[in-house]
This record gives sequence, C-alpha cells and structure tokens, in this order.
Amino acid sequence: MKNNLLKSVVYTGNSIKEIIPALAKLRIEVFYEFPYLYEGSLAYEENYLSMYVESGSSVCVALFEGDTLVGASTGLKMTDAEEEFQEPFLRRGFNLDEVFYFGESVLSKRYRGQGYGKLFFKQREAHARRLEGITTCTFCAVERDTSHPARPQSYRELGSFWQAMGYAQQTDIYTHYAWTDVGHEKETSKKMVFWLKNVQ
Repeated sequence: MKNNLLKSVVYTGNSIKEIIPALAKLRIEVFYEFPYLYEGSLAYEENYLSMYVESGSSVCVALFEGDTLVGASTGLKMTDAEEEFQEPFLRRGFNLDEVFYFGESVLSKRYRGQGYGKLFFKQREAHARRLEGITTCTFCAVERDTSHPARPQSYRELGSFWQAMGYAQQTDIYTHYAWTDVGHEKETSKKMVFWLKNVQ
C-alpha cells in the first residue's frame, strides 16, 4: 500500500533543473546496489542529468517525503538521448522522432513494493502520448550474470513486472554503456538490453 505521506510532482523541460542536485544524489544511492553496482560522482551525475533540463520533450516524475526526494523517474524523446541509446534504433530503421526513451527509475528502498513503479510508468507514458508522433516507449536494463558474486540472494528480477506493464524484451536491440563498478578503479562496458511498448 502506498505511503500517503509521499507527494508526486511532475517536472518537464527546464523545470527539472530544480531537483538535479537531489536526483544526482538519489541516483548514486540507488545505482550503488546490484545490478548496477555504480560507483558514481555528483559532478558526473549533474552533468549527465543536464540533458533532461535542455530537452524540450523531457519529463521527471518525482516523489517527495516532505521536502526530501525519495523517488524519481525520467524520460525524453530518443532524439534528445545519448548516442549509445540512439544507435541501436537507427541501425534497425526506427524513426527516432517516434520513440520516447525512459531513463532512470530510482526509489529509496523503504518505498519499494508499494506501487510507485507503476506510477512511474503510467505518468511517463501519459507524457509521451501528449507529444506529437510518439508511437513507442522504451527503456534498457543492464544484463548481469546470474552467478555474479555481488548478486544478493534476495535479488528479484524485474522482467515479470515490466511484462505486466506491457513491455517486451528485445534481445536483438541492445547497446553497451560504460561505468565504474563498486570497488573497481576503471570503467568497463556493460550490455544494456531494450524493452519496448507500442503506445499508439
């Protein structure tokens, strides 16, 4: 059951700038966990997140407990996303103007399993449908070996949840993205597989 104390706020375009520092901090906190194991920095995060501020198509669904950001989910037209995410779609003949890309969905541990994941998907899809020409929503997820030494015994794959939200995994549409794993000194490239949904 949802915590009634949480407030949902939808930011678009330049207004996302208001929450960039808090979103950068939350990304580092959540992506430190498996499967991303991301060793991030606030400077890098704030620079990365600036693409949402600069995009005229972007959205950020934010959850607050009081004044504290405890969850957020972003998206923007694929034409405004990084080249690593555009390239697999260009290679397969997609029109990028018709594709809306979901970026991060991050939520503090204590609020998980209360329905906020569905809220994130529904509100981003609603935003995408308001944009002219969008036919497809997509996101990608990192692939980690099931025997990875950092995989917690309690870890649950999210594939069944994404399928329930209407998304289908596209094993032939993937990219590679590099970051530094927790406890490592150098970046390594990871495979990221896309999931798609027709939203016409």
